[in-house]
Amino acid sequence: MKPTSFPTLLERFFMDRLMRQRQASPHTIGSYRDTFRLLLLFAKRRLRKPPCQLTFEEIDAPLIVAFLDDLEATRKISARSRNLRLTAIRSFFNYVAYEEPAHALQIQRVLAIPNKRYSKTLVKFLDRREIDALLSAPDRGTWYGRRDYTLMLLAVQTGLRLSELTGLRWQDLHLGTGAHVRCMGKGRKERCTPLTKQAVMALKTWLRESDNQKEWLFPSAHGGRLSADAVQGLLAKYRQPACRVCPSLAKKRVTPHVLRHTLAMELLQSGVDLSVIALWLGHESIETTHIYLDANLALKEKVLAKTAQRDGVWRPFKAEDSLLAFLKSL
Repeated sequence: MKPTSFPTLLERFFMDRLMRQRQASPHTIGSYRDTFRLLLLFAKRRLRKPPCQLTFEEIDAPLIVAFLDDLEATRKISARSRNLRLTAIRSFFNYVAYEEPAHALQIQRVLAIPNKRYSKTLVKFLDRREIDALLSAPDRGTWYGRRDYTLMLLAVQTGLRLSELTGLRWQDLHLGTGAHVRCMGKGRKERCTPLTKQAVMALKTWLRESDNQKEWLFPSAHGGRLSADAVQGLLAKYRQPACRVCPSLAKKRVTPHVLRHTLAMELLQSGVDLSVIALWLGHESIETTHIYLDANLALKEKVLAKTAQRDGVWRPFKAEDSLLAFLKSL
């Protein structure tokens, strides 16, 4: 029997396995799609063949390891992001293991590629001065400036994930009493996030844009959905002028997830309960939200102040005299 071609296997993986059988969420499908788009572009450069002419045998373990290394070198992705890309590739090769058992050895070599270990560092976030400097950077006299300002403001005041933010449509907004934005998060969980008065005013101004009546809340110049790279690019662009106003930003990397962390830290420092923050951010488990406790130095300092001796002197423990202890027990 003639083996199935690589393009056919990849199409079946998305259409049959992910969409029909597993009914994967749009976020999962989008993440896997981006992984294979990057892999195919890398294979095209490395093998000098168009993706539609690639064979399954050419997508072997050495090529995949080289692809992951290239992502780290050129796109500066973290070890965590590298592991997420590898997870998508493993899912495809697990599917092929049942469809094409003749390639078992090649598949096992790919599945044996280990995750990259990484240190769990404290979450990065911005303080209020840095946020204000970043929001002041866009030129709101232009269409791009107004779009980017509203996008960044909504990100830092709602804590939406990047995919949730770029996936917003006009009908997801409610700007009347009890203003909120509705989104479909990870795990197919729908949630509503309240909007501040500042965010409502900015969104109403953005709503009045004559050329803004399109499907996406924050469209690209051609009316399509903004890509993850486009959002990261605009944040990097505005970070430069913001650094001149607030020099501390020069030591920080500004990403959509950093804006999400910033909102979580502001809520925590304002005394909001951790379980409420978990619901706000759409975390599956409150244990995920504990990372903000680790990064909250002010909270630790308050605990330390409560446990310290009044006079600030630590005294060694001395056992009470046995005879006095006997009299005290009477």
